[in-house]
Amino acid sequence: MQNFLKPSLWLLSILLLLPAPTIWAETMEYDGLIEPYKIVEIGAPTQGIVSRIKVERSDSVKKGQLLVGIASSVEWVAVEKAKVISGFDGEIGLQKTQLAFAKRDYNRIKQVASIPIRDKDQAATDIILTQHRLDKAREKQSLAQMELKKTRALLARHTVRSPLNGVVVEIYVNPGEYVNTQPLLRIAQIDPLRVEVIVPAQLFGKITPGMEAKIIPELPTYGEQVATVTIVDRVIDSASSTFGVRLELPNDELKMPSGLKCQVQFEIDEEDDKKDNKDDK
Repeated sequence: MQNFLKPSLWLLSILLLLPAPTIWAETMEYDGLIEPYKIVEIGAPTQGIVSRIKVERSDSVKKGQLLVGIASSVEWVAVEKAKVISGFDGEIGLQKTQLAFAKRDYNRIKQVASIPIRDKDQAATDIILTQHRLDKAREKQSLAQMELKKTRALLARHTVRSPLNGVVVEIYVNPGEYVNTQPLLRIAQIDPLRVEVIVPAQLFGKITPGMEAKIIPELPTYGEQVATVTIVDRVIDSASSTFGVRLELPNDELKMPSGLKCQVQFEIDEEDDKKDNKDDK
């Protein structure tokens, strides 16, 4: 038994001393294009005359920032009028006073036995009618407050605000121009950027979402960057035998411009290539 175990232990010790197999990765490089993450053309929510433009081309803007104002003097007057009307509470105060008086009057009448039933019934009815008038006054004030919200919403339609963080690419209008449905300006979101690249069909299944790739912009000033695959096309173009891949490239400080050409380098595991070649055979 001892003679049988010794060769086995000797063989195991030899295997442990052997170097681990090396997994090689092949670098695949393809032409790519760095683009804005999103481009939005912003239109006017209402027609009118452009009164002011608060930004210039290439300005950085924040979400919610005022971009363009449209003449709104009529809407301002409507808001002020609705604000005054909604603040009126004199009618409500009057009806509250009358309701309190009607209740006191009824309490006095019902304690006197000699007063006719009809008069007692009239006093009770006065309480009900006054309560209805009070409810109507409150409803009127609620409608006035709703009208104030409506006029404020109409006024807000005369201010155009940015829907995202980005930079102004182009401005199409000038103060004094009448606008209706045409776009006013274009904004691009460049944080993050996106990288579009076309790769051969042979790499389908080897490039997956979440995979990282090295980005080398055409301008050496920006150095090498790392982007993450976000989209891999599920349809291969039969004419070119290629498919598209989109990557997301962080651009926190907005230093890198969009529109640059670049090289995209993927690290493809060589073991996968060998396995695929064996399967083909």
